[in-house]
Amino acid sequence: MSFQAYLDAAETKTGLSPRQLIDLAHGKGFDETTKAGPILEWLKADYDLGRGHGMAIVHVITKGPQISAKHVDSGGTHADPSDMLWLDGKANNPAL
Repeated sequence: MSFQAYLDAAETKTGLSPRQLIDLAHGKGFDETTKAGPILEWLKADYDLGRGHGMAIVHVITKGPQISAKHVDSGGTHADPSDMLWLDGKANNPAL
């Protein structure tokens, strides 16, 4: 599953776009200095997100939408078409 697919699946499960989840996380005081554990606990408790989907959200909260170029068009199961993740909802993604 690509990084973007994890974000899209998290959106399907929560009903919230990645950007909305980031905004909620910032409202709870989570930012680039926050360790993954507290964010994962919040996502599990409030949205029943598992570790894989949660870690995708943790990444965009703590590191932003850019991912390593090694995942772009790598041909592997985690390949993404771009090194920038789309955070504004599946329905608004021009790549889909």
